[in-house]
Amino acid sequence: MKKVLLFIAISISLISCDKKAPEVKDFKTAYVDTAELMKEYNETKDLEAKYKGQAAEKGRQLEAEISRFKQEASSFQQNAQANGQEWAQKKGAELQRREQQLAQAQQGLQMQLQQESGKEMDSLVKGVKKFIKDYGKEKGYDYIYGTGDAATVLYAKDSYDITKDIIKLLNDKYKSGTKTEEDKK
Repeated sequence: MKKVLLFIAISISLISCDKKAPEVKDFKTAYVDTAELMKEYNETKDLEAKYKGQAAEKGRQLEAEISRFKQEASSFQQNAQANGQEWAQKKGAELQRREQQLAQAQQGLQMQLQQESGKEMDSLVKGVKKFIKDYGKEKGYDYIYGTGDAATVLYAKDSYDITKDIIKLLNDKYKSGTKTEEDKK
């Protein structure tokens, strides 16, 4: 009985060893330099220019108020002795309040611009990721890696770099203004 079981076990192992291992196909891989992509993508450049312009415009308004405040503070120092200590204390407290208000306004402006630009940049990044995913599917890639600021590839042959292709296609798409409903989400 033991010999029969041993014979069956050996037969099964020989039969199972005779089966060929599944073939492993070659993977098609590529990488995108994400830092270069974001630097060269026209929509990113337009977004940065938009918020730089808004910051400059809103900053000019605030700078005018800061300039008036500095002039007032300068005249306060000149008039403090002439108008007495009570006036100087009262005016000094008022100037301090205005200085705090201006600092809060400046901080609020920076936060507002960061939040607004952050939302648009997140949307842009989401759209780029979707574009690369669709590109990968269309071109038959198994993997597309990202390099740059948050490197996920330590080495890759230059021949795998598709960054320029992605930049060109994204810029062409952006220039033509074709955004699908999914891109806007």
